[in-house]
Amino acid sequence: MIRQDFSQTDTWVFDLDNTLYPPHMRLFDQIEVKMTDYVSTALGVDPTEADRLRGHYWETHGTTLAGLMREHDLDPDPYLIAVHDIDFSVLDPDPALAAAISALPGRKMIYTNGTAPYARNVLAARGLSDLWDAIYGVEHADYHPKPDRAAFDRVFGTDGFDTTRAAMFEDDPRNLEQPHAMGLRTIHVAPAPVIAPYIGDHTPDLTAFLSQLV
Repeated sequence: MIRQDFSQTDTWVFDLDNTLYPPHMRLFDQIEVKMTDYVSTALGVDPTEADRLRGHYWETHGTTLAGLMREHDLDPDPYLIAVHDIDFSVLDPDPALAAAISALPGRKMIYTNGTAPYARNVLAARGLSDLWDAIYGVEHADYHPKPDRAAFDRVFGTDGFDTTRAAMFEDDPRNLEQPHAMGLRTIHVAPAPVIAPYIGDHTPDLTAFLSQLV
């Protein structure tokens, strides 16, 4: 039984975007528009080139911000404030997901490539605010993004949990490779599965998966 597979888990790590809300709510579409606008202004390129660079930096560096910092020495804080200034009303509360997370034994934490203030806005809109022992954003990783090992070392080391008794839920499969190497159970949350040796489980329905664990 899947419950037995997680019987020793006492720390639950959740990504945020497209993990704690479904992709069809399209919240991240707003952020991508803001990113493209910021890249266009910061680098003095037209919107088409800015959108290409946004995607290129995400593919190459893990996040658009990481590419801008590494290739253009961009100050991250104004960028992060600008791209997260969005409309959260597209998100609906999810009482069933809140109940499933609340029922998990042990500590629960958020770890996102966004910022902690942004995460709190998302959680408030989803009705998930009061469930967490810790919320970590990219600022807590010295702006290193997932999937960089340095990012996980920084955040997980700061928190101090036992990685061999932890599980991580994440929509981007790239971000599960290092947690797997560190001993965490890894769960890919996405409509379609990805086959990789570092992905332990897959679910298209986070609430249903969590409900099997308690």
